[in-house]
Amino acid sequence: MSDTVGGYDTLFLGPAVPLPVPAQTVRDLPSTHFTVLLDPARRLAAATAVNIDGAQLVNLERGDDWHLDPRVPADEQAGPELYARNDLDRGHLVRRRDPVWGDLVTARRANFETFAYPNAAPQASAFNQGELLWVGLEDHVLEYARTHGHRVSVFTGPVLADDDPVYRGVQIPRMFWKVAAWASSGELRAAAFVLDQTPFVRGLQLEVPDLAPYRTFQVPVVDVEVLTGIDLGPLVDADVLVPVGALADRDRWVPLSTLEEVRL
Repeated sequence: MSDTVGGYDTLFLGPAVPLPVPAQTVRDLPSTHFTVLLDPARRLAAATAVNIDGAQLVNLERGDDWHLDPRVPADEQAGPELYARNDLDRGHLVRRRDPVWGDLVTARRANFETFAYPNAAPQASAFNQGELLWVGLEDHVLEYARTHGHRVSVFTGPVLADDDPVYRGVQIPRMFWKVAAWASSGELRAAAFVLDQTPFVRGLQLEVPDLAPYRTFQVPVVDVEVLTGIDLGPLVDADVLVPVGALADRDRWVPLSTLEEVRL
């Protein structure tokens, strides 16, 4: 098996699950148990991928050590100037707790590395700080892995639309996506979710259409591919929500209000 410390491990679940493949040029930034695919033109990640070993998770204090990633130029990553003196949160794409497993030295390194700015995206404080379902969903995935000692891989990113409004020189994403993957009896399974933060972007006095506020949806994995232009490989056919080979269809989006409504 490949070395998870060197980045996201494609064989972590047993069935091979390659990194997502964005259509645009990205910088591949492997870290401890996760990888960030940075879009240098947008200065934000196109996608992230993390391996979670529920049997080896370590509880560490959060810290707040946000830092520029020295592997890429500063002007290719949205840094502290984007988040100063406003209601934008530096939302972790790879959740801080997800890659924090293994021995203590490895766990501490993973914890620190999640605070690199390429792993941040501008998010509404309401859903980033746990008041809404999105963070509850992330906690649900982590606690599932912890409780059962299972392995889970999670893929997350913003929907980088061409018409996203500009704020302080950075286009602010209006939607975010997440795909959780696991193996059941050797068979790959996946579930996809989308969150819309359009009303928050409006609050920054950016001209965008009004949509349902901070809505979280369970969606077909193929719809994430269509929204983002990212190739998600075998995750599409592993979808628990729709039949194999189904085409994208927003009529199948399931609005969620509680975790009990999630289909797994």
